[in-house]
Amino acid sequence: MDQRTDSRAVEAPSGKWAGDENFPVGSRLIEARLRPHVMRYYAFARGTDDIADNCELAPEEKIARLDACEAGLAPGAEGPEIATRLRDSLTEAGVGDHVARDLLVAFRQDALKARYADWAELLEYCRYSAHPVGRFLLELHGEDARTGTPGDALCAALQVLNHLQDLGPDRRNLDRVYLPQDWMAEAGIDESALDAPAASAGLRAVIDRCLDGCDALLDRAEPLAGMIRSRRLAAEVAVIQRLARRLAARLRREDPLAQRVKHSRADLAHGLIAGLWRAATHRAPQ
Repeated sequence: MDQRTDSRAVEAPSGKWAGDENFPVGSRLIEARLRPHVMRYYAFARGTDDIADNCELAPEEKIARLDACEAGLAPGAEGPEIATRLRDSLTEAGVGDHVARDLLVAFRQDALKARYADWAELLEYCRYSAHPVGRFLLELHGEDARTGTPGDALCAALQVLNHLQDLGPDRRNLDRVYLPQDWMAEAGIDESALDAPAASAGLRAVIDRCLDGCDALLDRAEPLAGMIRSRRLAAEVAVIQRLARRLAARLRREDPLAQRVKHSRADLAHGLIAGLWRAATHRAPQ
């Protein structure tokens, strides 16, 4: 059974896979020996996220299925294949299962909570929905614990950028609003602004304020590539950082309600150049 089929053996597949994501997942920049571990982690993250995002499941059913996935992470336990395969992968790689269990905290929250009072509360959500992904990659590569803080900042920025891309669909399909409620109130708008075909001036102000927050997070993440020992992972991080900057800039210029804002071919080329430059010039920290 190939990885794509295996991941979709979980309860509520969305049809999305690694190639559909904004940023590289298990690219060839990652060492070949580590790539299977990355893909098993992605399969778990994708499968459990799909459960939380399934419009046909009641909240209590989502929680039950996520609980079953967590149970499958325990040594020797039975459970969904994405969970048991990840458990074995983490054991083999020497990575703690907190990187999977923390994701489930976020996805249970998605099943029950759909609004965020302020920026701090949104970032607390990112602590569980986004930080574990970076922590997994850094632990998998045996990187220094000091890389965790800038890695968290990068992953939080990526999460918020994704929310900004999906403002309309999240509101229409999931009744979720990942914009700080206090910022919306200060801008004089309510959630009906997300139902319009284009962003109002007030909504634009809130989006830009979120992008200011993303820029600050990306600034905090800037040293990360230079702190990483693995040349290949440093190159991957450089690609992601460049793509994140390009996407943030594009979200400032374009309207995510009017159209799907995504990377252009030029953005992808810039990301590749950044990765190649980092690979060519990288010096591992002492």
